[in-house]
Amino acid sequence: MRQPDRDDTSPQPDTANAGIVHIGIGAFHRAHQAVYTDAAMAAKGGNWRIIGISLRSTDIVDALNAQGGAFTVIERHPDGPKARKITSISHAIAAARDIAPVLDALADPTVKIVTITVTEKAYGIDRISRMVQTEHPAVKHDLANPDTPTGLLGLLVAGLKRRKEAGARPYTVVSCDNLPSNGRLLRAGVIDFAKRLDPELAIWITDNVSFPATMVDRITPAATAATRADAKDLTGLYDPAAIETEPFSQWVIEDDFPDGRPAWKDGGAILVADVEPYECMKLRMLNGSHSLIAYMGQLGGYRYVRDAMANDAFSRLVMRHMQNAAATMPPLDGIDFSDYGADLVARFGNREIAHETNQIAMDGTEKLPQRIFAPACDLPPGSKRLGTFALCFAAWLAVMRQRINSTNANELVQQLDDPRADEIIEALGNHQDPAVIYEKLARLPGWMPQQLQDDSLWHNEVITRLSLLLSDGADAAIKLELAI
Repeated sequence: MRQPDRDDTSPQPDTANAGIVHIGIGAFHRAHQAVYTDAAMAAKGGNWRIIGISLRSTDIVDALNAQGGAFTVIERHPDGPKARKITSISHAIAAARDIAPVLDALADPTVKIVTITVTEKAYGIDRISRMVQTEHPAVKHDLANPDTPTGLLGLLVAGLKRRKEAGARPYTVVSCDNLPSNGRLLRAGVIDFAKRLDPELAIWITDNVSFPATMVDRITPAATAATRADAKDLTGLYDPAAIETEPFSQWVIEDDFPDGRPAWKDGGAILVADVEPYECMKLRMLNGSHSLIAYMGQLGGYRYVRDAMANDAFSRLVMRHMQNAAATMPPLDGIDFSDYGADLVARFGNREIAHETNQIAMDGTEKLPQRIFAPACDLPPGSKRLGTFALCFAAWLAVMRQRINSTNANELVQQLDDPRADEIIEALGNHQDPAVIYEKLARLPGWMPQQLQDDSLWHNEVITRLSLLLSDGADAAIKLELAI
């Protein structure tokens, strides 16, 4: 048996009271915020252990609680995996079983911070108006049943209401998701939700609650049987909560915590006054390229990102897209966009990371606006750099058409894996003509910016690429793109 490959000589975090509630205790949180908090407490101590909330799953809650909240993080280095035990999680709660302990945790005045990693679609906030989407299933339920919420906004507001009624300080709310201006967006959504229930509570939230913005970055594939086998090999212990991730990690945080925070800087985080430039860089260069890889990879038959990146033409396409995305951003002190892009290409090609293109491809209608549409709008009129943005959108259209063509009607919603799957199915119907496919999906209400809808160049570039993808496939489309 191999010996554990980790640094057990470093100081261990104390086991004092929890100071953080985290909503969405999936793999990414355990590979990212939990690791930073573990390192911060190892460096400076403090009552900052995490109470993890799972909104749907119960398996991860049971696995963590059986181990006292501890779990293994495996970093997939090129020279082999390295394991680290993380003990920053105090315990976990399954909201699907009982919402009462979740609300009790949010109301506990010793909790100073609530962090969040859920899917983009779980927020239920319109990106343009920044108001709640009243027909969103969780929002609709929680507005009608505010004392027994099941969704993110309902839980946050219910917890803050308890704080206000008890005369306690509110918690700071921190989104760690890939949303544009995530702090401001969440703040607006929470206040709007509260206003619909209790205008005085909305005023109190406006005046007292901080919503710092963040940028997070760490590639974290879904755990597999191999993950758990490697964890046992490296540590000698079976760990059903083990996760795997890449060596690289970044967390940029707006430093606005009225009631304190862990020593995250000592744990490796970057504390700044303005996160937005970093967020823009990551959304457009990393996440945008990830979407391009995901949809072109699906069309090209690549299951994993690493396999797509092993194709030289595919890798050059991704690098070109990063260059095009970088051209939409102002300079950022201390950042060379070319170096950042080259580092991303290397990370995507890491042979030790099995990141499925299908995992990245989910929820396209939630991801494309900030990753593809927004930077496309920021290019000068007539720019030749528009091509890779048009190709990514065309690839999404082709994937939607392909899945509808090849999937049993009873499985369509599941296979599309998109919060607007019903609308996509109805809009596409049996249409096969590229121009019609474009028109039907580009006109989904409240989605594509009007600037792009009115742009004849965008229209033509997308349809040209979609036609080629549908007729000749991904390789032909990549070849054409690189020749332009």
